Amino acid sequence: MAERKYFIDWVRVLAFFLLILFHCAMPFVIFGWEVKNKEQSFVLSTIIWWLHQWRLPLLFFVSGVGIRFSLEKRSVISFAGERVVRLFIPLLFAMFFTIPLQVYFEWMQKGKINEPYPAFYPSVWKMVPYPEGSLTWSHMWFVVYLFVFCILLLPVFALFKIKIAKRFKQKFSGILAKPFFLPFLCIPLAIYFFTFYLKYPEQMSLFDDWFLFIFSITLLFYGYFLSSSTILWETCEKYRKVFLSVALACTALLFYFYWISLDIPKQKGNRFYAYGVLDAMLIWFLILAVIGYAKKYLNFTNNFLKYANQAVYPFYILHQTLIVAFGYYVVQWQLPIFLKMIILIAACFISLFLLYNYIIKPFILTRILYGLKPKEKKKTESAV
Repeated sequence: MAERKYFIDWVRVLAFFLLILFHCAMPFVIFGWEVKNKEQSFVLSTIIWWLHQWRLPLLFFVSGVGIRFSLEKRSVISFAGERVVRLFIPLLFAMFFTIPLQVYFEWMQKGKINEPYPAFYPSVWKMVPYPEGSLTWSHMWFVVYLFVFCILLLPVFALFKIKIAKRFKQKFSGILAKPFFLPFLCIPLAIYFFTFYLKYPEQMSLFDDWFLFIFSITLLFYGYFLSSSTILWETCEKYRKVFLSVALACTALLFYFYWISLDIPKQKGNRFYAYGVLDAMLIWFLILAVIGYAKKYLNFTNNFLKYANQAVYPFYILHQTLIVAFGYYVVQWQLPIFLKMIILIAACFISLFLLYNYIIKPFILTRILYGLKPKEKKKTESAV
């Protein structure tokens, strides 16, 4: 086995923590969400829009890297079984026992219901999908897509278990990971934008969501395929400043021409195609830059990483439900947006820490329901 890539663990942990902060900001921006503050910040909205472009693409790429390492240690059949236990079971449990609380507080704020939670909860078992009903996977859409991608790609994973195919993968991934070829892998991402973005806007619904589906599975496959060669890490580290400079240049252009006013193109034309190219380049080059800087400065472990690498998945499962529940009350207070957001962040992380340490981590059943292995091991392996 190759030496563990601690910098990948850091990227994963920090990306998920950023996701929690992202959702703590959602009550205070102009985009729709479960609970909303009366006043919204347009400046915060533009920052959130920028983060939205690359935070989940980065996680899909890192998940692909994790899949590659996982398949080094187990058969494809064993991998599929592990995905069911660590992705599908926590998803079902969250849909029926955690996420309904989000729907409850959303409907309470919108005036759709006015009843205690025990009276609302049986509606979940009517199996009527949201928004007409109360059954939804909400923020767990990422786990849904990840699980589906893993199942769909099982034949590909099996193919690359064959020695001759594995050698081809290692050789060809090494070619693609070289500095001349690696930047051009953003071209398919731009093509997806041109082809699917307007016709299939992001829905997180799995079905009829072709832009997000194909875009995400491509990035997951990139992570799986390119990580077969150490050349990827070397290229990202060596050219990290170049990649970051390109990403920042694309960010500046996108803000100047599109995001300052959040005027996103709604029809095809030169402005639309320019947006697609810049957005694809921003996402891909920022992913490469993040990997490069992490490889340079974060290729180590410590007690925080050991703790967070396990805790981050249960944190992810629970975080939005806690944010919505606390947010329902916080947005009613007469306080500035910044102070409300700080309170929400603090309440979320304190609650996550307590629930993880005293309810989830100590018991076998709760460990399984929240995506952890039944027994804690010194070297942990991520499920997402």
